[in-house]
Amino acid sequence: MRTFSLLLAVQFICWMAMAQQPAPKPLYRDPIYDGAADPVVIWNPAVKKWWMFYTNRRANLPDSTGVEWVHGTRIGIAESKDGLHWQYKDTANINYRPDAGYTFWAPDIIEHSGTYHMYLTYVPGIFRDWNHPRHIVHLTSKDLVNWTYQSQLQLVNDKVIDAAVFRLPDGNWRMWYNNERDGKSLWYADSKDLYHWEDKGKAIAARGEGPKVFAWKGHYWMVVDVWKGMDIYRSDDLLQWTKQPQRILEAPGTGTDDQAIGGHADVVVNHDKVYLYYFTHPGRRKDNPAKPGTVEDKRTLIQLAILKYDNGTLTCDRNKLVADPLRPVSKP
Repeated sequence: MRTFSLLLAVQFICWMAMAQQPAPKPLYRDPIYDGAADPVVIWNPAVKKWWMFYTNRRANLPDSTGVEWVHGTRIGIAESKDGLHWQYKDTANINYRPDAGYTFWAPDIIEHSGTYHMYLTYVPGIFRDWNHPRHIVHLTSKDLVNWTYQSQLQLVNDKVIDAAVFRLPDGNWRMWYNNERDGKSLWYADSKDLYHWEDKGKAIAARGEGPKVFAWKGHYWMVVDVWKGMDIYRSDDLLQWTKQPQRILEAPGTGTDDQAIGGHADVVVNHDKVYLYYFTHPGRRKDNPAKPGTVEDKRTLIQLAILKYDNGTLTCDRNKLVADPLRPVSKP
């Protein structure tokens, strides 16, 4: 009995030590293509773990002249018990492949009334340049693994990417997305049921992609990738947006593989903390850039930081290790 009790005590101490380990830097690297980007994080109650869906860029593809490596991508899945330590799980089974070559980018996923909804950027092929159509498609799932096609959204034109969906105070839904034919400005559409969307026009005239909207500290916030860090916008009505003067994730960090700008992030509001999952091109640091076209130049990975609120402004210290785990989500 004494030996058994001692063993339990040792196991408990080991578990506590693991639980207190901060998130590593980098947070996550894809073991298949080394090109994890555009993350979205959601609680999976069936397995009681956090799942991260991400664009799985083919960074280790021998392609040094074009951008085929950013096409032909599937959506990767990683999982975590605490949101701090991640392992590769699989790729999402997306049952929408109308073209022989196809590309999946930048999913956003929400849960509503027991159904998961994915809004996914779809490119009808594998191309060496950026001059091709892109659409946002709607898929649904009951298990977060198998996804059924519902529709291609009828938005402003045939070159739209990076959907971000948020529930409005009246119970309806709003989607922001990047309109590439309008100088990569941000547009929006509204829906009453998540299936039928009405395009409403321009939301923010400035260039930016990968928007993410969330509520915190009595305001609505939008984080936008502007290719020189992240712009932050604030709103009180989800229509009029004011940009704060300071960007985040522009200055280089000091952690491993965190010296380049941060891009296309997801935000998880978890109890009293706001977790920012972002990706970087570690080989594109300004002080020591990798040779263009090499794997080191192309590879991307996920990092983690905490957003802080200070007198109406959001800040982010990318160098501070994150040690507080995400808490499980319980349904009321």
